Amino acid sequence: MRYPDFYDMYRSAIKNTWTVEEVDFSTDMRDLDTRMGPAERHLIRRLVAFFATGDSIVANNLVLNLYKHLNAPEARLFLSRQLYEEALHVQFYLTLLDTYMPDIQEREQAFRAVEEIPSIRAKAAFCQRWIDSVQTLDRLETAAQRQHFLLNLIGFAACIEGIFFFGAFAYVFFLRSRGLLNGLAAGTNWVFRDESLHMAFAFRAVEQIRAEEPDLFDEGFKARVVEMIVEAVEAEVSFAEDLLQHGVAGLSLADMRQYLQFVADQRLSLLGIPIRFGSRNPFPFMDLQDVQELANFFERRVSAYQTGVVGEVELDAAF
Repeated sequence: MRYPDFYDMYRSAIKNTWTVEEVDFSTDMRDLDTRMGPAERHLIRRLVAFFATGDSIVANNLVLNLYKHLNAPEARLFLSRQLYEEALHVQFYLTLLDTYMPDIQEREQAFRAVEEIPSIRAKAAFCQRWIDSVQTLDRLETAAQRQHFLLNLIGFAACIEGIFFFGAFAYVFFLRSRGLLNGLAAGTNWVFRDESLHMAFAFRAVEQIRAEEPDLFDEGFKARVVEMIVEAVEAEVSFAEDLLQHGVAGLSLADMRQYLQFVADQRLSLLGIPIRFGSRNPFPFMDLQDVQELANFFERRVSAYQTGVVGEVELDAAF
């Protein structure tokens, strides 16, 4: 096996199996109706509209671009599993739509977010510029073509999953820190675990490509990566301006910008590129999110869920 790390990541992903049916939304509607004001409800509507379209963009990129050119069998095992998880995320977000937006017209507007909501349209335009442009490449025969594909891979991991989705997760976990929308938080926690492994795989792939072809990572290429990440931060800040336009107590635009800059610096560091912003994480609840929590004995389901049977199975054992 030439790339055992990719195979190990595939096996780790299998252990993180969960289903949407296990998410309990029973208290969420009460929170929306009685415990949250117009500003928080606007935030949730925008967030759900982004979720409804965001993972579809990710899934398209997996099928049309990444699988085509990351052709090591171990890598394709992981990408196949990731595609299943992206479909699971889409199912989760569709369930959110059905639960949070019972009005059919409101749901239809959410599905048209990339055309009708400027802050989401800007993020879709970012994806089209940096991600979709590689679709015309059938083979990566030149260094320029390989760099073009690498920009797609880095944009996919560092910007879409690593900035756009991590920004969205911050809103959810902020609300969770206030005891709100436990169903959304529980499902998002499992999505967070999936996305973290997706990013780890993509950054490991970038690291492997860099080891095999170091000349691809010249100063011009690094400058384009920085340009792309800075553009992603600005697009996500514009989304934050939309979400927070009515004022959400305890969550400021300045803090959100600082958090996005902090996350962007983390992605640059993983790529071996000097940080751009020098910002610190203003959200303690996001620091806690990266820590494995102890499961309460009476908890309905452990967040670190793993599938599989442990031990030997004897079919003729006496019960």
